[in-house]
Amino acid sequence: MNTPATPLSRAHRLGVLAAVCIAVLAINLDTTIVNVALPSISRELDAGTRTLQWVVDGYNLAFAALVLAGGSLSDRFGRRPALITGLLGFAAMSAVGAMVGSGGALVAARVGMGMFAALIFPTTLSIISNTFSERRERAAALGVWGAVVGIGVAAGPVTGGWLLTHFYWGSVFWALVPVAVLAAGLAVVLVPESRDPGAPRLDRPGLLLSGAMLTALTYTIIEAPERGWASVATIGGLVAAVALLVVFVRHERAAEHPMLDVTLFKDRRFSAASAAVTLTFFALAGFIFLITQYFQFVRNYGTLSTGARILPVATCIAIASVLGAILAPRIGTKVVVASGMTLFGASFLWIASVDVNTSYAHVIVPQMILMGLGMGFISTPATESILLVLPPARAGVGSAVNDATRELGGTLGVAVVGSVFSSVYAAHLSDGLFGRLPGGALAQAKDSVGAATAMAANGQLTSAFQSAFMAGLHTSCLVIGIVCWVGAIGSAVFLPGRIRPLEPAEDDLDREALPA
Repeated sequence: MNTPATPLSRAHRLGVLAAVCIAVLAINLDTTIVNVALPSISRELDAGTRTLQWVVDGYNLAFAALVLAGGSLSDRFGRRPALITGLLGFAAMSAVGAMVGSGGALVAARVGMGMFAALIFPTTLSIISNTFSERRERAAALGVWGAVVGIGVAAGPVTGGWLLTHFYWGSVFWALVPVAVLAAGLAVVLVPESRDPGAPRLDRPGLLLSGAMLTALTYTIIEAPERGWASVATIGGLVAAVALLVVFVRHERAAEHPMLDVTLFKDRRFSAASAAVTLTFFALAGFIFLITQYFQFVRNYGTLSTGARILPVATCIAIASVLGAILAPRIGTKVVVASGMTLFGASFLWIASVDVNTSYAHVIVPQMILMGLGMGFISTPATESILLVLPPARAGVGSAVNDATRELGGTLGVAVVGSVFSSVYAAHLSDGLFGRLPGGALAQAKDSVGAATAMAANGQLTSAFQSAFMAGLHTSCLVIGIVCWVGAIGSAVFLPGRIRPLEPAEDDLDREALPA
Protein backbone atom coordinates (compact mmCIF):
# COMPACT_ATOMS: atom_id res chain seq x y z
CA MET A 1 0.00 0.00 0.00
CA ASN A 2 1.19 3.50 -0.82
CA THR A 3 -0.96 5.37 1.66
CA PRO A 4 -2.63 4.51 4.96
CA ALA A 5 -5.65 2.23 4.60
CA THR A 6 -7.96 4.87 6.10
CA PRO A 7 -7.66 8.65 5.78
CA LEU A 8 -5.89 10.25 8.71
CA SER A 9 -7.48 13.03 10.72
CA ARG A 10 -5.83 16.44 10.71
CA ALA A 11 -4.63 15.91 14.28
CA HIS A 12 -3.11 12.56 13.35
CA ARG A 13 -1.39 14.06 10.30
CA LEU A 14 0.10 16.77 12.51
CA GLY A 15 1.27 14.07 14.92
CA VAL A 16 2.99 12.25 12.06
CA LEU A 17 4.64 15.52 11.00
CA ALA A 18 5.86 16.06 14.57
CA ALA A 19 7.38 12.56 14.70
CA VAL A 20 9.30 12.90 11.45
CA CYS A 21 10.43 16.44 12.30
CA ILE A 22 11.94 15.25 15.59
CA ALA A 23 13.76 12.55 13.60
CA VAL A 24 15.06 15.24 11.24
CA LEU A 25 16.04 17.35 14.24
CA ALA A 26 18.26 14.56 15.58
CA ILE A 27 20.14 14.33 12.28
CA ASN A 28 20.58 18.08 11.86
CA LEU A 29 21.60 18.56 15.47
CA ASP A 30 24.36 16.08 14.71
CA THR A 31 25.79 18.18 11.90
CA THR A 32 26.31 21.44 13.75
CA ILE A 33 26.75 20.07 17.25
CA VAL A 34 29.79 18.17 15.97
CA ASN A 35 31.22 21.16 14.13
CA VAL A 36 31.26 23.34 17.22
CA ALA A 37 33.09 20.53 19.01
CA LEU A 38 35.86 20.26 16.40
CA PRO A 39 38.35 22.49 18.25
CA SER A 40 37.77 20.47 21.45
CA ILE A 41 38.19 17.19 19.55
CA SER A 42 41.37 18.57 17.97
CA ARG A 43 42.84 19.30 21.39
CA GLU A 44 41.59 16.24 23.31
CA LEU A 45 42.22 13.61 20.63
CA ASP A 46 45.27 15.30 19.07
CA ALA A 47 43.45 15.50 15.72
CA GLY A 48 44.81 17.49 12.78
CA THR A 49 42.78 19.25 10.10
CA ARG A 50 42.52 16.14 7.90
CA THR A 51 41.26 14.04 10.81
CA LEU A 52 38.68 16.71 11.62
CA GLN A 53 37.58 16.65 7.98
CA TRP A 54 37.07 12.90 8.28
CA VAL A 55 35.14 13.29 11.54
CA VAL A 56 32.65 15.37 9.57
CA ASP A 57 32.91 13.60 6.22
CA GLY A 58 32.90 10.05 7.60
CA TYR A 59 29.29 10.74 8.50
CA ASN A 60 28.50 12.67 5.31
CA LEU A 61 30.14 10.09 3.05
CA ALA A 62 28.28 7.12 4.52
CA PHE A 63 25.06 9.10 4.35
CA ALA A 64 25.55 10.13 0.72
CA ALA A 65 26.65 6.66 -0.40
CA LEU A 66 23.75 4.80 1.22
CA VAL A 67 20.84 7.23 1.15
CA LEU A 68 19.57 6.04 -2.25
CA ALA A 69 19.59 2.48 -0.97
CA GLY A 70 17.85 3.65 2.21
CA GLY A 71 15.04 5.25 0.23
CA SER A 72 14.64 2.16 -1.93
CA LEU A 73 14.57 -0.20 1.06
CA SER A 74 12.04 1.93 2.93
CA ASP A 75 9.75 1.99 -0.13
CA ARG A 76 9.95 -1.77 -0.48
CA PHE A 77 9.84 -3.02 3.12
CA GLY A 78 7.95 -0.21 4.83
CA ARG A 79 8.72 3.35 5.81
CA ARG A 80 7.66 3.01 9.44
CA PRO A 81 10.02 0.12 10.34
CA ALA A 82 12.81 1.78 8.33
CA LEU A 83 12.40 5.00 10.32
CA ILE A 84 12.35 3.19 13.67
CA THR A 85 15.35 0.99 12.81
CA GLY A 86 17.33 3.98 11.58
CA LEU A 87 16.61 6.03 14.69
CA LEU A 88 17.55 3.27 17.14
CA GLY A 89 20.74 2.48 15.22
CA PHE A 90 21.62 6.18 15.07
CA ALA A 91 21.17 6.43 18.86
CA ALA A 92 23.40 3.40 19.45
CA MET A 93 26.22 4.67 17.23
CA SER A 94 26.01 8.11 18.85
CA ALA A 95 26.63 6.44 22.21
CA VAL A 96 29.62 4.59 20.75
CA GLY A 97 31.02 7.87 19.39
CA ALA A 98 30.80 9.41 22.83
CA MET A 99 32.99 6.70 24.36
CA VAL A 100 35.86 6.33 21.87
CA GLY A 101 39.40 7.44 22.71
CA SER A 102 41.04 8.23 19.37
CA GLY A 103 40.40 10.17 16.20
CA GLY A 104 40.30 7.02 14.06
CA ALA A 105 37.73 5.34 16.30
CA LEU A 106 35.59 8.47 16.25
CA VAL A 107 35.68 8.53 12.45
CA ALA A 108 34.49 4.89 12.43
CA ALA A 109 31.61 5.73 14.78
CA ARG A 110 30.68 8.66 12.58
CA VAL A 111 30.52 6.34 9.58
CA GLY A 112 28.08 4.16 11.53
CA MET A 113 25.94 7.18 12.38
CA GLY A 114 25.85 8.16 8.72
CA MET A 115 24.73 4.67 7.69
CA PHE A 116 21.68 4.82 9.94
CA ALA A 117 20.96 8.46 9.08
CA ALA A 118 20.78 7.34 5.44
CA LEU A 119 17.83 5.15 6.42
CA ILE A 120 16.10 7.91 8.40
CA PHE A 121 16.25 10.97 6.18
CA PRO A 122 14.62 9.76 2.94
CA THR A 123 11.97 8.01 4.99
CA THR A 124 10.89 11.27 6.62
CA LEU A 125 10.20 12.92 3.26
CA SER A 126 8.47 9.78 1.96
CA ILE A 127 6.15 9.80 4.96
CA ILE A 128 5.35 13.49 4.42
CA SER A 129 4.61 12.90 0.73
CA ASN A 130 2.24 10.03 1.51
CA THR A 131 0.57 11.70 4.49
CA PHE A 132 -0.08 15.10 2.90
CA SER A 133 -1.58 14.50 -0.55
CA GLU A 134 -2.86 18.03 -1.30
CA ARG A 135 -0.14 20.25 -2.76
CA ARG A 136 -0.53 23.34 -0.57
CA GLU A 137 -0.78 21.21 2.55
CA ARG A 138 2.30 19.26 1.46
CA ALA A 139 4.17 22.49 0.72
CA ALA A 140 3.32 23.76 4.20
CA ALA A 141 4.51 20.47 5.73
CA LEU A 142 7.74 20.71 3.74
CA GLY A 143 8.12 24.27 4.96
CA VAL A 144 7.87 23.04 8.56
CA TRP A 145 10.34 20.25 7.71
CA GLY A 146 12.74 22.83 6.26
CA ALA A 147 12.28 25.06 9.29
CA VAL A 148 13.21 22.16 11.55
CA VAL A 149 16.41 21.77 9.54
CA GLY A 150 17.12 25.40 10.40
CA ILE A 151 16.22 24.83 14.04
CA GLY A 152 18.64 21.91 14.12
CA VAL A 153 21.36 24.13 12.67
CA ALA A 154 20.50 26.74 15.31
CA ALA A 155 20.15 24.46 18.33
CA GLY A 156 23.21 22.35 17.53
CA PRO A 157 25.92 24.96 18.15
CA VAL A 158 24.23 26.39 21.25
CA THR A 159 23.52 22.97 22.73
CA GLY A 160 27.00 21.78 21.86
CA GLY A 161 28.57 24.93 23.26
CA TRP A 162 26.71 24.57 26.55
CA LEU A 163 27.61 20.89 26.84
CA LEU A 164 31.27 21.53 26.07
CA THR A 165 31.35 24.30 28.66
CA HIS A 166 30.19 21.90 31.39
CA PHE A 167 31.18 18.42 30.20
CA TYR A 168 33.72 16.60 28.01
CA TRP A 169 33.70 16.52 24.20
CA GLY A 170 31.77 13.22 24.04
CA SER A 171 28.72 14.86 25.61
CA VAL A 172 27.75 16.26 22.20
CA PHE A 173 27.13 12.69 21.04
CA TRP A 174 25.35 11.59 24.21
CA ALA A 175 22.91 14.48 23.67
CA LEU A 176 21.72 12.96 20.39
CA VAL A 177 20.67 9.68 21.99
CA PRO A 178 17.46 10.81 23.80
CA VAL A 179 16.29 12.85 20.79
CA ALA A 180 16.59 9.82 18.48
CA VAL A 181 14.94 7.51 21.01
CA LEU A 182 12.03 9.96 21.48
CA ALA A 183 11.52 10.14 17.71
CA ALA A 184 11.53 6.34 17.49
CA GLY A 185 8.90 6.10 20.24
CA LEU A 186 6.65 8.63 18.49
CA ALA A 187 7.08 6.74 15.21
CA VAL A 188 5.90 3.52 16.89
CA VAL A 189 2.76 5.26 18.18
CA LEU A 190 1.86 7.73 15.43
CA VAL A 191 3.33 6.85 12.02
CA PRO A 192 1.13 4.57 9.89
CA GLU A 193 2.67 1.97 7.64
CA SER A 194 3.13 2.77 3.95
CA ARG A 195 5.15 1.07 1.26
CA ASP A 196 5.36 0.51 -2.46
CA PRO A 197 4.70 -3.20 -3.11
CA GLY A 198 6.08 -2.78 -6.61
CA ALA A 199 9.44 -1.43 -5.44
CA PRO A 200 12.29 -3.44 -7.03
CA ARG A 201 15.13 -5.22 -5.29
CA LEU A 202 18.19 -3.31 -4.20
CA ASP A 203 20.65 -2.58 -7.00
CA ARG A 204 23.78 -3.91 -5.28
CA PRO A 205 26.27 -3.27 -8.12
CA GLY A 206 24.99 0.31 -8.35
CA LEU A 207 25.37 0.73 -4.60
CA LEU A 208 28.97 -0.53 -4.67
CA LEU A 209 29.92 1.61 -7.67
CA SER A 210 28.42 4.80 -6.22
CA GLY A 211 30.04 4.18 -2.84
CA ALA A 212 33.44 3.53 -4.43
CA MET A 213 33.15 6.67 -6.56
CA LEU A 214 32.22 8.92 -3.62
CA THR A 215 34.93 7.42 -1.41
CA ALA A 216 37.62 7.82 -4.07
CA LEU A 217 36.62 11.43 -4.72
CA THR A 218 36.37 12.45 -1.07
CA TYR A 219 39.55 10.67 -0.01
CA THR A 220 41.53 12.19 -2.89
CA ILE A 221 40.38 15.74 -2.15
CA ILE A 222 40.98 15.53 1.61
CA GLU A 223 44.45 14.06 1.16
CA ALA A 224 45.43 16.42 -1.68
CA PRO A 225 47.01 19.14 0.52
CA GLU A 226 49.37 16.54 2.02
CA ARG A 227 50.15 14.75 -1.25
CA GLY A 228 50.09 17.79 -3.51
CA TRP A 229 47.29 18.81 -5.88
CA ALA A 230 49.42 17.97 -8.92
CA SER A 231 50.78 14.70 -7.52
CA VAL A 232 50.32 11.38 -9.29
CA ALA A 233 48.20 10.10 -6.37
CA THR A 234 45.82 13.08 -6.50
CA ILE A 235 45.42 13.10 -10.26
CA GLY A 236 45.06 9.31 -10.29
CA GLY A 237 42.40 9.46 -7.58
CA LEU A 238 40.38 12.07 -9.47
CA VAL A 239 40.64 10.07 -12.70
CA ALA A 240 39.51 6.93 -10.84
CA ALA A 241 36.50 8.81 -9.40
CA VAL A 242 35.47 10.04 -12.86
CA ALA A 243 35.91 6.54 -14.32
CA LEU A 244 33.77 5.02 -11.57
CA LEU A 245 31.10 7.67 -12.19
CA VAL A 246 31.01 6.79 -15.90
CA VAL A 247 30.72 3.08 -15.11
CA PHE A 248 27.98 3.80 -12.55
CA VAL A 249 25.91 5.81 -15.04
CA ARG A 250 26.31 3.16 -17.73
CA HIS A 251 25.28 0.43 -15.29
CA GLU A 252 22.25 2.38 -14.07
CA ARG A 253 21.07 3.03 -17.62
CA ALA A 254 21.34 -0.67 -18.49
CA ALA A 255 19.98 -2.09 -15.21
CA GLU A 256 16.43 -3.42 -15.18
CA HIS A 257 15.86 -1.96 -11.71
CA PRO A 258 18.47 0.79 -11.19
CA MET A 259 19.18 2.27 -7.79
CA LEU A 260 19.11 5.71 -9.42
CA ASP A 261 16.98 6.31 -12.49
CA VAL A 262 19.42 8.62 -14.27
CA THR A 263 16.75 9.53 -16.84
CA LEU A 264 15.14 11.60 -14.08
CA PHE A 265 17.84 14.18 -14.69
CA LYS A 266 16.40 14.87 -18.14
CA ASP A 267 13.62 16.72 -16.32
CA ARG A 268 14.83 20.23 -15.50
CA ARG A 269 12.63 20.35 -12.40
CA PHE A 270 14.68 17.47 -11.06
CA SER A 271 18.21 18.13 -12.32
CA ALA A 272 18.38 21.89 -11.76
CA ALA A 273 16.79 21.60 -8.32
CA SER A 274 19.18 18.79 -7.37
CA ALA A 275 22.14 20.93 -8.45
CA ALA A 276 20.85 23.87 -6.39
CA VAL A 277 20.53 21.72 -3.27
CA THR A 278 24.01 20.25 -3.80
CA LEU A 279 25.64 23.67 -4.13
CA THR A 280 23.75 25.04 -1.14
CA PHE A 281 24.93 22.35 1.24
CA PHE A 282 28.41 22.44 -0.29
CA ALA A 283 28.62 26.07 0.76
CA LEU A 284 26.98 25.68 4.18
CA ALA A 285 29.08 22.67 5.25
CA GLY A 286 32.31 24.35 4.20
CA PHE A 287 31.36 27.55 5.99
CA ILE A 288 30.42 25.89 9.30
CA PHE A 289 33.60 23.78 9.22
CA LEU A 290 35.70 26.96 9.09
CA ILE A 291 33.64 29.47 11.09
CA THR A 292 33.63 27.41 14.28
CA GLN A 293 37.42 27.28 14.16
CA TYR A 294 37.63 31.01 13.32
CA PHE A 295 35.53 31.91 16.35
CA GLN A 296 37.40 29.65 18.76
CA PHE A 297 40.99 29.65 17.49
CA VAL A 298 41.26 33.18 16.08
CA ARG A 299 38.71 35.19 18.08
CA ASN A 300 39.20 33.12 21.26
CA TYR A 301 35.47 32.77 21.91
CA GLY A 302 34.33 29.96 24.20
CA THR A 303 32.29 27.02 22.94
CA LEU A 304 28.94 28.36 24.19
CA SER A 305 29.73 31.83 22.85
CA THR A 306 30.64 30.29 19.49
CA GLY A 307 27.37 28.36 19.36
CA ALA A 308 25.34 31.45 20.16
CA ARG A 309 27.11 33.45 17.46
CA ILE A 310 25.94 31.03 14.76
CA LEU A 311 22.28 31.61 15.71
CA PRO A 312 21.59 34.40 13.18
CA VAL A 313 22.24 32.21 10.14
CA ALA A 314 20.28 29.28 11.58
CA THR A 315 17.29 31.41 12.57
CA CYS A 316 17.11 33.03 9.15
CA ILE A 317 17.27 29.62 7.45
CA ALA A 318 14.20 28.55 9.43
CA ILE A 319 12.27 31.74 8.63
CA ALA A 320 13.18 31.83 4.95
CA SER A 321 12.38 28.11 4.51
CA VAL A 322 8.76 28.77 5.42
CA LEU A 323 8.67 31.96 3.34
CA GLY A 324 10.22 30.16 0.36
CA ALA A 325 7.54 27.45 0.53
CA ILE A 326 4.86 30.17 0.39
CA LEU A 327 6.44 32.17 -2.43
CA ALA A 328 7.44 29.36 -4.81
CA PRO A 329 3.88 28.33 -5.84
CA ARG A 330 2.97 32.00 -6.33
CA ILE A 331 5.91 33.58 -8.14
CA GLY A 332 7.74 30.50 -9.38
CA THR A 333 10.55 28.25 -8.23
CA LYS A 334 13.02 29.85 -10.67
CA VAL A 335 12.71 33.32 -9.16
CA VAL A 336 12.86 32.17 -5.55
CA VAL A 337 15.79 29.76 -5.92
CA ALA A 338 17.88 32.01 -8.20
CA SER A 339 17.35 34.94 -5.82
CA GLY A 340 18.33 32.78 -2.87
CA MET A 341 21.47 31.56 -4.59
CA THR A 342 22.46 35.14 -5.43
CA LEU A 343 22.06 36.24 -1.80
CA PHE A 344 23.92 33.15 -0.62
CA GLY A 345 26.89 33.82 -2.89
CA ALA A 346 26.98 37.50 -1.97
CA SER A 347 27.25 36.64 1.71
CA PHE A 348 30.38 34.53 1.14
CA LEU A 349 32.06 37.14 -1.03
CA TRP A 350 31.38 39.62 1.77
CA ILE A 351 32.79 37.22 4.39
CA ALA A 352 35.99 37.02 2.34
CA SER A 353 36.73 40.59 3.48
CA VAL A 354 36.61 40.01 7.26
CA ASP A 355 39.71 40.26 9.43
CA VAL A 356 40.71 39.23 12.94
CA ASN A 357 39.00 42.23 14.55
CA THR A 358 35.90 42.58 12.36
CA SER A 359 32.88 43.64 14.41
CA TYR A 360 30.61 40.70 15.08
CA ALA A 361 27.47 42.78 15.66
CA HIS A 362 27.89 45.25 12.80
CA VAL A 363 29.42 43.06 10.08
CA ILE A 364 29.32 39.33 10.81
CA VAL A 365 25.68 39.27 11.94
CA PRO A 366 24.43 40.96 8.72
CA GLN A 367 26.55 38.50 6.72
CA MET A 368 24.91 35.58 8.50
CA ILE A 369 21.42 37.02 8.02
CA LEU A 370 22.07 37.34 4.28
CA MET A 371 23.39 33.78 4.20
CA GLY A 372 20.43 32.33 6.11
CA LEU A 373 17.85 34.09 3.97
CA GLY A 374 19.56 32.90 0.81
CA MET A 375 19.71 29.29 1.92
CA GLY A 376 16.10 29.26 3.12
CA PHE A 377 14.89 30.50 -0.26
CA ILE A 378 16.77 27.68 -1.98
CA SER A 379 16.20 24.63 0.17
CA THR A 380 12.42 24.17 0.46
CA PRO A 381 11.39 25.20 -3.11
CA ALA A 382 14.15 23.05 -4.62
CA THR A 383 13.14 20.09 -2.44
CA GLU A 384 9.52 20.43 -3.51
CA SER A 385 10.61 20.59 -7.16
CA ILE A 386 12.43 17.27 -6.77
CA LEU A 387 9.49 15.56 -5.03
CA LEU A 388 6.90 16.78 -7.53
CA VAL A 389 8.59 14.90 -10.36
CA LEU A 390 7.59 11.53 -8.87
CA PRO A 391 4.21 10.17 -7.72
CA PRO A 392 3.72 9.34 -4.00
CA ALA A 393 4.37 5.63 -4.63
CA ARG A 394 7.97 6.48 -5.54
CA ALA A 395 8.41 9.15 -2.90
CA GLY A 396 11.25 7.22 -1.27
CA VAL A 397 13.35 7.41 -4.43
CA GLY A 398 12.73 11.14 -4.87
CA SER A 399 13.37 11.79 -1.20
CA ALA A 400 16.57 9.75 -1.32
CA VAL A 401 17.87 11.68 -4.32
CA ASN A 402 17.12 14.94 -2.52
CA ASP A 403 18.97 13.68 0.55
CA ALA A 404 21.84 12.33 -1.55
CA THR A 405 22.32 15.75 -3.16
CA ARG A 406 22.35 17.39 0.29
CA GLU A 407 24.92 14.97 1.67
CA LEU A 408 26.99 14.95 -1.50
CA GLY A 409 27.14 18.74 -1.30
CA GLY A 410 28.04 18.62 2.39
CA THR A 411 30.69 15.96 1.85
CA LEU A 412 32.34 17.84 -0.99
CA GLY A 413 31.97 21.14 0.88
CA VAL A 414 34.01 19.92 3.84
CA ALA A 415 36.47 18.09 1.57
CA VAL A 416 37.01 20.86 -0.99
CA VAL A 417 36.74 23.90 1.27
CA GLY A 418 38.73 22.21 4.04
CA SER A 419 41.45 21.20 1.59
CA VAL A 420 41.63 24.63 -0.06
CA PHE A 421 41.90 26.15 3.40
CA SER A 422 44.60 23.65 4.45
CA SER A 423 46.69 24.32 1.34
CA VAL A 424 46.56 28.12 1.64
CA TYR A 425 46.95 28.07 5.44
CA ALA A 426 49.98 25.73 5.34
CA ALA A 427 51.70 27.76 2.60
CA HIS A 428 51.23 31.06 4.46
CA LEU A 429 52.25 29.55 7.78
CA SER A 430 55.48 28.22 6.25
CA ASP A 431 56.31 31.69 4.96
CA GLY A 432 55.39 33.42 8.21
CA LEU A 433 57.26 31.01 10.50
CA PHE A 434 60.24 30.24 8.27
CA GLY A 435 63.28 29.77 10.53
CA ARG A 436 61.27 30.47 13.70
CA LEU A 437 60.23 26.88 14.48
CA PRO A 438 62.04 23.53 14.17
CA GLY A 439 60.90 21.38 11.27
CA GLY A 440 58.87 18.95 13.36
CA ALA A 441 56.98 21.69 15.17
CA LEU A 442 56.28 23.55 11.93
CA ALA A 443 54.90 20.39 10.32
CA GLN A 444 52.62 19.86 13.32
CA ALA A 445 51.41 23.47 13.19
CA LYS A 446 50.67 23.17 9.45
CA ASP A 447 48.69 19.96 10.00
CA SER A 448 46.68 21.15 13.01
CA VAL A 449 45.22 24.57 13.66
CA GLY A 450 44.81 23.53 17.28
CA ALA A 451 48.51 22.75 17.60
CA ALA A 452 49.40 26.06 15.96
CA THR A 453 47.16 27.87 18.41
CA ALA A 454 48.94 26.25 21.35
CA MET A 455 52.34 27.20 19.92
CA ALA A 456 51.19 30.77 19.38
CA ALA A 457 50.03 31.11 22.99
CA ASN A 458 53.26 32.88 23.96
CA GLY A 459 52.33 35.77 21.68
CA GLN A 460 55.43 35.68 19.47
CA LEU A 461 53.84 33.54 16.78
CA THR A 462 50.24 34.79 17.04
CA SER A 463 50.47 37.21 14.13
CA ALA A 464 51.83 34.58 11.72
CA PHE A 465 49.17 32.07 12.73
CA GLN A 466 46.29 34.55 12.42
CA SER A 467 47.56 35.79 9.06
CA ALA A 468 47.77 32.23 7.72
CA PHE A 469 44.32 31.31 9.02
CA MET A 470 42.68 34.42 7.53
CA ALA A 471 44.36 33.82 4.18
CA GLY A 472 42.88 30.32 4.11
CA LEU A 473 39.45 31.60 5.19
CA HIS A 474 39.41 34.37 2.58
CA THR A 475 40.38 32.09 -0.30
CA SER A 476 37.85 29.44 0.74
CA CYS A 477 34.99 31.96 0.96
CA LEU A 478 35.89 33.38 -2.46
CA VAL A 479 35.67 29.88 -3.91
CA ILE A 480 32.29 29.28 -2.25
CA GLY A 481 30.89 32.63 -3.36
CA ILE A 482 31.88 32.10 -6.99
CA VAL A 483 30.39 28.59 -6.97
CA CYS A 484 27.10 29.97 -5.59
CA TRP A 485 26.88 32.68 -8.23
CA VAL A 486 27.48 30.11 -10.96
CA GLY A 487 24.62 28.16 -9.36
CA ALA A 488 22.42 31.29 -9.43
CA ILE A 489 22.98 31.64 -13.18
CA GLY A 490 22.22 27.95 -13.69
CA SER A 491 19.02 28.20 -11.61
CA ALA A 492 17.83 31.22 -13.60
CA VAL A 493 18.49 29.44 -16.89
CA PHE A 494 17.39 25.87 -16.20
CA LEU A 495 14.80 25.88 -13.43
CA PRO A 496 11.19 26.10 -14.64
CA GLY A 497 8.99 28.96 -13.51
CA ARG A 498 5.90 27.52 -11.90
CA ILE A 499 5.81 23.77 -11.39
CA ARG A 500 2.79 21.66 -12.24
CA PRO A 501 2.66 18.63 -9.92
CA LEU A 502 2.44 15.14 -11.32
CA GLU A 503 -1.19 14.05 -11.21
CA PRO A 504 -1.89 10.83 -9.30
CA ALA A 505 -3.39 9.21 -12.38
CA GLU A 506 -0.30 9.81 -14.47
CA ASP A 507 2.20 7.03 -14.76
CA ASP A 508 5.69 8.07 -13.80
CA LEU A 509 7.04 6.57 -17.01
CA ASP A 510 5.34 9.42 -18.84
CA ARG A 511 7.05 12.17 -16.89
CA GLU A 512 9.16 13.23 -19.88
CA ALA A 513 5.92 14.23 -21.62
CA LEU A 514 5.22 16.81 -18.92
CA PRO A 515 6.13 20.39 -19.73
CA ALA A 516 9.48 21.35 -18.21
